[in-house]
Amino acid sequence: MRKPCLTQLTAAMLSILPLAVRAAPDLDTLSASQAAADICAGKYTSEALVAAALERARARAELNAFITLDEAGALKAARAADAARKPGACKPLDGVPVVVKDNIEVAGVPASAGTPALKGFVPKADAPVAAKLRAAGAIVLGKTNMHELAFGISGYNTAFKSGAQPGVRNAYDAAKIAGGSSSGSGAAIGARIALAGLGTDTGGSVRIPCALNGCASLRPTVGRYPQKGIAPISHTRDTAGPMAVAMADVALLDRAIAGGGAVRPAELKKVRVGVTAATLANLDADTQVAFDAALAKMKAAGVTVVEVDMPKLMELNGGVGFPLALYEAYDDMVKYLKASGSGKTIADVAKEISSPDVKGTYDGLVMPRKLPGPNNTVVDAKPAYEAAMKTGRPALQKLYKDTFARHKLDALVFPTVPKVAIDSNPDSSSVPNFIAYIQNTDPGSNAGIPGLQIPIALGASSKLPVGLELDGPAGSDRRLIAIGLALEEVFGRLPAPKR
Repeated sequence: MRKPCLTQLTAAMLSILPLAVRAAPDLDTLSASQAAADICAGKYTSEALVAAALERARARAELNAFITLDEAGALKAARAADAARKPGACKPLDGVPVVVKDNIEVAGVPASAGTPALKGFVPKADAPVAAKLRAAGAIVLGKTNMHELAFGISGYNTAFKSGAQPGVRNAYDAAKIAGGSSSGSGAAIGARIALAGLGTDTGGSVRIPCALNGCASLRPTVGRYPQKGIAPISHTRDTAGPMAVAMADVALLDRAIAGGGAVRPAELKKVRVGVTAATLANLDADTQVAFDAALAKMKAAGVTVVEVDMPKLMELNGGVGFPLALYEAYDDMVKYLKASGSGKTIADVAKEISSPDVKGTYDGLVMPRKLPGPNNTVVDAKPAYEAAMKTGRPALQKLYKDTFARHKLDALVFPTVPKVAIDSNPDSSSVPNFIAYIQNTDPGSNAGIPGLQIPIALGASSKLPVGLELDGPAGSDRRLIAIGLALEEVFGRLPAPKR
């Protein structure tokens, strides 16, 4: 059994690699799509690329990006891929290292969901989403750190660390948060340790880390990807999602998982997007400036941008989000643990939770089936959950559907998060920070529609990444990807973090 911690590949192991294998591409400028093409063309081996990624992972240990860095397994898989590869018959992700969030099961590697009770759980099979990537030729570099049990946006997990200080750290400034809950995947991709990977998203958890770490990501329409083999929060809201340094990689991972042919960039003169006031509230200066500049660039490129009114958007969302997540979290986790073969119960998991914010949520709300009430009280969750499912969520979905139809929109556009990354410390996991960072990502999550995050700039004063999101109608995932491919050409890719 591999220990769920960051290991060391010795200098002696590296020294015996042939020179041609050790020759490494430039991870700072590479994309997963380009890496797959290069490996197929024989420019370098998968083993060389994996070795380079492992070296960078060790060099950026302070990020706490990994719970398990599977060095031996990744190198073994890379060598096998190199030996089996036939010219002209390469797989879409042949030999490309990817990272996988630690609540997604990968055979033979621990799947802790970022919590101590599950640190010894080693699945015997891949989750379907991980199996799809491996079938496409991807090499799993390791399992990434995350906000414990996916219940947060900061990534400040006190249970697992490879650096001196706890909490997954931002790729561009290790004093800042990486976002959550797919924190480690965002940090590893932002730091160019890996070029692509998987996270999960309940209310923003692939989009928030990519917004803060300068990567692209897709929250697919709920149901587009299989959920089996993933530690859950809410079956109504949960989905896995691809995260990558470039939009072409998001498209590649989506195609590997969901099928379909190649997606071409959209013709921007035929793209129509809406902006609504509710998603422009509470922006910090860097985000406001970057978003305004991005809108100007979009208009100059031919995109039609219209203002739209979405009355009661945030009010409707408020009646859906917490009731769904907090009520379904109990039953869904019980079901998952029973099916997983982990040998753990939900009481076992709750007892060993390390992070104070998650411990408080589980003990005070999830386990007793409660919701926050007025004046620091709690109330039974079931009535609010039933109301959310019967009336609240359908009303929210109708508001989106009517808005898209009335204004003939391809998508709504807004800043993914209202502000750049804040300092990483226990306070970063506060309830006000949680609510602030999910402001714009949560409504679409509750409606089950797809959302695409694209990096647009480094903040003028903070020098930290700023992201833009496009939310589209249910089932419009490939259209969103096409628009994202075209907009990436307009915005350009962010430079890699300075080292």
